[in-house]
Amino acid sequence: MRVPEVTAIFWTIKILTTGMGETLSDFLGTHGNELVNGAGIVLVFAAVFVVQFRVRRYVPGVYWTCVAMVSVLGTVVADVVHLVGVPYAVTSVVFLVAVGGILLLWKRDTGSLDVHTITTRTPERYYWATVMATFALGTALGDLTASSLHLGYLASTLVFGVAILIPLVAWRRGADPVIAFWIAYILTRPLGASAADWLADAKHRSGLGFGTGPVTAVWLAAIIALVGYLAARQRSASTPT
Repeated sequence: MRVPEVTAIFWTIKILTTGMGETLSDFLGTHGNELVNGAGIVLVFAAVFVVQFRVRRYVPGVYWTCVAMVSVLGTVVADVVHLVGVPYAVTSVVFLVAVGGILLLWKRDTGSLDVHTITTRTPERYYWATVMATFALGTALGDLTASSLHLGYLASTLVFGVAILIPLVAWRRGADPVIAFWIAYILTRPLGASAADWLADAKHRSGLGFGTGPVTAVWLAAIIALVGYLAARQRSASTPT
């Protein structure tokens, strides 16, 4: 396989990358030159995906760096779209349609949306396109609830924390695991981003005021530790006994 097994660690790292991407993007937006920072993000994004498509199997460090960079770049793009005047409600609908369209094309061309069947380039390309679209959709949904609906970050975290349990319960009760997976995958973005924003943002903006830099550093450290654990476990499993 070219993508990881879906386990509790997978979901934990996924949520951490969404929050880290949110706060890192915000941090870079207020520190240094925006044009230089943006160019740097795009270059790193392109570089890690070149590596991802060149490796022959799932490599934890490469894969999760790609996910992290999708999170960072996705946040930047979503913020730019909002700054030019497009409401979050509109972008939410647009990105939802984009996710649905990509999934339909993927299903038509490969016959399956199951991530466990991703062993060749074609489904992998659809996979990453879906990942990017779900990050954009999740970003718009999180901003919609926290800002446009004025729920604030903590309430948004709680809303999406409860919402993400729905596909899990549905799967346990016999619902289609592929549909349940992608619904949960979309919801990890607003869940992680809302939680990170709640920790980082100033108290007058309904946050705890820890700052984007410290929150980014702590979440990034947790990601590195978990990915390092996965890499070590992969090496151990591949070492002959």
